[in-house]
Amino acid sequence: MPSPLPPTSSLPSPNSPIWPNSSSLPRHDLLIGAERIAPMSGTYSTDIDPATETPIALVAQGGAAEVDLAVQTARRALKGWSRMRAAERGRILQRFADLLEAHRDELVALESLDAGKPLAAVRRQDLPAVIDTVRYYAGWADKIHGDVIPARPDALTYTVREPVGVVAAIVPWNFPLMIGMWKIAPALACGCTVIVKPAEITPLSALRVGELALEAGLPPGVLNIVTGKGSVVGDALVGHPGIDKVTFTGSPGVGRGIMQGAAGNFKRVTLELGGKSANLIFADADLDAAVRAAASGIFFNAGQVCSAGSRILAQRAIYDEMVERLAARANAIRVGDPASPETTMGPLVSKAQLKTVLDYIEIGKQEGASAVAGGMRVGERGYFVAPTVFANVAHEMRISQEEIFGPVAAVIPFDDEADAIRIANGTAFSLAAGVWSADIGRVHRVAGELKAGTVWINTYGYTDVRLPWGGAGDSGLGREHGDAALQNFTEPKTVWLSLR
Repeated sequence: MPSPLPPTSSLPSPNSPIWPNSSSLPRHDLLIGAERIAPMSGTYSTDIDPATETPIALVAQGGAAEVDLAVQTARRALKGWSRMRAAERGRILQRFADLLEAHRDELVALESLDAGKPLAAVRRQDLPAVIDTVRYYAGWADKIHGDVIPARPDALTYTVREPVGVVAAIVPWNFPLMIGMWKIAPALACGCTVIVKPAEITPLSALRVGELALEAGLPPGVLNIVTGKGSVVGDALVGHPGIDKVTFTGSPGVGRGIMQGAAGNFKRVTLELGGKSANLIFADADLDAAVRAAASGIFFNAGQVCSAGSRILAQRAIYDEMVERLAARANAIRVGDPASPETTMGPLVSKAQLKTVLDYIEIGKQEGASAVAGGMRVGERGYFVAPTVFANVAHEMRISQEEIFGPVAAVIPFDDEADAIRIANGTAFSLAAGVWSADIGRVHRVAGELKAGTVWINTYGYTDVRLPWGGAGDSGLGREHGDAALQNFTEPKTVWLSLR
C-alpha cells in the first residue's frame, strides 16, 4: 500500500514569513497499480495555492512512457475486475464511499487548498456530491443487464452489456473531486479500469482518492492516476491504442482535439465542454428569488462553472431594477481567504485564469458595456477578482458570446418571449438555461424552445447524479449521470442461439 499524502496540517502556513524552498516541499509521484512511481524524466511541477500564490507541493510530470505503463497495468487488471461478481464490485465501491466519508475533513482541506475553493463550499457541496455519486453507482453495479428480444420463434436472442474496457478520464480544475468522481464511479461500476489524468494545477485530491480506493479493496491497476501536462499526458492517453474510451470535461478547443486524436482507433468519446448559459427573467417573476439565484448562478465557485448563468436576460420592464439589485448582491459578496468561514468567494484557480478574466473585463468596457459592480482585481496577492456585473450589454458583444469562466455577469435586456429565446439560443453553446416567470404556460413554452441540455424553471444551478447532464454544439457530446452514464462505459452484445 502506498504511503498517504501528508495531512494538510503538515503543510506550511500561508501566513508564514518564510516559505520552504522546493527541496522541502511535499513530493507526489504517480499512482500506477498499487505503487507510487517517480517520473522517468525526473521532472516535477510546483503546485501553487491560488489564494496566496505560494508553493504547496511538487507533483510528478508524467509522459508517454508513464502513460504506456498505466495502460498496460490497467489492461492486465481489466479481466479480473470485469469478471468479478458485480455485487462484489458494488461492495468495494460502498467501502470506497465509507472511506471518503471517513476522510472528509482531509479531502475538503486538500480541495480547498489546491483549487482555492472556500472550505464551506467544498464541505457543503463538492464532497457530499462525491460520496453520493459513489454510492449511487455502487448500487448500479449488479443491475446492469441486457434484454431477451424474441426476434423469431426458432432462436433465443438476447443482449448483454459488457465493459467498454480501459477508460481515460481527463478531469478539469474547477471541480477536481466532484467531476473526477462523475467519471470514475460509473466506469468502475460497469467493470472498466480507469486512468485518471487530473488537471496539472489541481492534482492533489485525485492522488489521495486513488490511495483510498486501494484501501477500500480495489484491485491494483483498476484505478491509476497519472499527473502531468494535458499536452503530454492527455495527448498520450487519447492517442494510445490501448485506451478504449475517453471521457473529458474542459474547453471546446481541447474537446475538438480529443475527437481528432481518438479517431485513430475509433475510441468512444464523451465530452462535457463549455457553456454560456442564459438565465431568462420575465417581469412577472419572483424577483427576490430570481436575483438570489442569478447571483449564485454566476458567482458560485468564482464563476468557474461550465453551467454558470453568465448571461442574465432581464425583460425591459424590470431591467434597471435587476441591474441595481444584482450589483448590490455582487458588492456584498465576501471575497477572501478560502479557509475563513466568512468567505463566500475565493480566488480564481491560476495566474493564467486571472489574466483571462481581467482581459475579458477590459474587453467588455472597450465594447461599451458598463461595469456597475466590480471590474477589477482584489488585492495584490492571490488570484482574486471582484464579482463583476456588466449592464448595457448587447447580445453581439464578446462578453455575451464567449465563455469567460470567471465571476462576470452580462445583463442583457429583452422585449418578449420570442426576443428572449432568440438571444438565449444565439450562441454556439447549449449546456444549460434558466427561466423565471409566474406564468406556467410561458415557462413550459420557453423551456421547450431553449437549446440546452438542462433547463431550470424558477431556480438555477442544481444538479443530481440521477439526472442526465450534458449539452450539444460547443457544449459537448453525450451525457453523464444517471443510467445514461452506464451507456458510456458499456457495449451491447447480441447473442443468437438457434433452437433448431
